[in-house]
Amino acid sequence: MEKSSMRVESCQSTTLSPICLLVIPRALQFFFFLGTFILLPAARLIGALSIGGTYSVGFVDIDGNKHSTTDGHVTVIVLTTPAEREKARTVGDRVPERCLGNPDYRMITIVRFVRRHTVVGRKIATAFIRHRVNEEANRLQARYDGKKVARDARKDIFVATDFDGSISSQLGQAQGTADFCVFVFGRNGELIAQWHGVPGAEQLATALK
Repeated sequence: MEKSSMRVESCQSTTLSPICLLVIPRALQFFFFLGTFILLPAARLIGALSIGGTYSVGFVDIDGNKHSTTDGHVTVIVLTTPAEREKARTVGDRVPERCLGNPDYRMITIVRFVRRHTVVGRKIATAFIRHRVNEEANRLQARYDGKKVARDARKDIFVATDFDGSISSQLGQAQGTADFCVFVFGRNGELIAQWHGVPGAEQLATALK
């Protein structure tokens, strides 16, 4: 012990002896590695949303309508890419019939683009999405008519584009990722449920009680 303490004192009192040059870098490497090991798992969780937490997520859809998860609606948000639009359609088909035409409930699809687009490219992509929205409005209108819901289905389909990741980041998604996600928010923005994939009809119905 005495020799050890003498060696430490020697490192403190001398100016970078050969022993200090060997010991100090190794000590720094050890603590840096240990700190990285502890901090990296936590870093992966930064921004992730938690069930029961309250989140104010705001954005504007392709029709210029402003939306927020804290504006008094029960909101289903589907975060998807253009390639996974069939999954988004499946989620819409699984929304309980009791929610159809009910202004207290709404479903919003966020179409995110991982690759960068020019201004012209964004306009073309948005025009294509508008075409898809009109197709989905016709499908939803058929459901409305079958349930004798006197409502214009096109007014109940909300789609927003996310070219820069600004909306995705509000939903806890890292830049550049392309996970398919579904969120259910309560009227005041509380997160009721979330899935990384298409939820079952019963799961969705339970969350939308």
